[in-house]
Amino acid sequence: MAVQVLSYVNEHRAGMGLKPLKMNEVISAAARNHTRDMAAHKIPFGHKGFDERTEQLSKQIKPSFSFAENVAEGPDNAKAVVDFWLNSPGHKKNIEGDYNLTGIGIVKAKDGTLYYTQIFIKKGE
Repeated sequence: MAVQVLSYVNEHRAGMGLKPLKMNEVISAAARNHTRDMAAHKIPFGHKGFDERTEQLSKQIKPSFSFAENVAEGPDNAKAVVDFWLNSPGHKKNIEGDYNLTGIGIVKAKDGTLYYTQIFIKKGE
């Protein structure tokens, strides 16, 4: 489903004249870890630990200049979560931002609720 989320995000970006984001496994691993912690209720739903995630990612992906993160809980498919983000000004701004790499984590909680994290990074040449 992460590939589908990326496809819908890039479809939107293309419609805005923006370059597509490329999936990065290092970023996806960070997104999955955060999503797993939210789904297991180890941390509250939200962006807790964002600064630590981006600090770690900046050490692994060099040079990196800017970061953003979208999270969601509940939508049951890729289109629904991307539509949710596009209808929220802050999330939409991240999707349309000056980024070139992304990572996506999707985890189903024990109660069946889906949790999502998408991290955006601008990596330099």
